[in-house]
This record gives sequence, C-alpha cells and structure tokens, in this order.
Amino acid sequence: MFRKKVEDLLQNALEERQDLFLIDFSLSENNAVKVVIDGDNGVLVEDCMFISRAIEHNLDRDEHDFSLEVLSSGATTPLILPRQYTKHVGRSLEVKTTDGQSFEGELIEANDEGVILRWKAREPKPVGKGKVTVTKEANVAFNDIKEAKVKIKF
Repeated sequence: MFRKKVEDLLQNALEERQDLFLIDFSLSENNAVKVVIDGDNGVLVEDCMFISRAIEHNLDRDEHDFSLEVLSSGATTPLILPRQYTKHVGRSLEVKTTDGQSFEGELIEANDEGVILRWKAREPKPVGKGKVTVTKEANVAFNDIKEAKVKIKF
C-alpha cells in the first residue's frame, strides 16, 4: 500500500514536470525510498527538491516511517533509456553491444530505433605503404546496446 502511494505521488510529479523522467525507483523493506531522475535539459537541485517535496509533503510520517532520497543520474552513469541519448548528441559515447562489439565515437543522431556514432580511424592505404585517416560510422539499435556511457573529456 505504501509503495503504491509513493509510486502514484511520483507519477503525478513527473506528469506535472514533463521535462523530467524516471531512471530508477526502489523501496527497501525498511521504507527507504530512492528515486533517480534525469531530464531533457539536465537536472538541477531544484528539480530534485520538487520531486522530493511532491512525495514527502503528501505522506503522513505518523502513519509511515520512511526515508527519501531523490537524486539525478550521474555523469558517469550508463545511459538506460532512449530518451537520455538525445541530450548527448555531439558528445563522445562508448557503446558496448550485446554481440561483444565496442564502439567509441561522437553521437551524431539518436532516433526512435537507435543511435548513429561517427569516429576517425587510421587504416592501411589501399595501395602502397602507410596509413590514411578514414571516417567510420555505426548504426546501433537500442535493442543491441548492452551498455552506453558518455565519455567525459577534460
């Protein structure tokens, strides 16, 4: 019953803020609620506070003893939902596929089916000695992605 009430309050808050979406929700046996969110334009502290207040202010602490933690998806956290990819267009991604392939390149496009990555590679010349730089591209369907992480460059 407590879980259902928290899920309903969370859903109502996310409906009010269409730019935010749920990444993870967990409720432990001792009523420790953990909510991980992300947003189309990133997540600010105020966004976490909004979700936290929407849940906490509508629960009776006399009826349920609980703890609540609302946090944003971290910069090094793997991308889970297709919606997360669009805000990272133009950034470097490392993608591992279900068939064991690995790609690292610039995210060129994220659409309903998957992502397009582009990178430069050095390959032997077709004729003669030496190497030439070529641009490579990979279309990866969301169903084929095992793990995808944004590569942070300093």
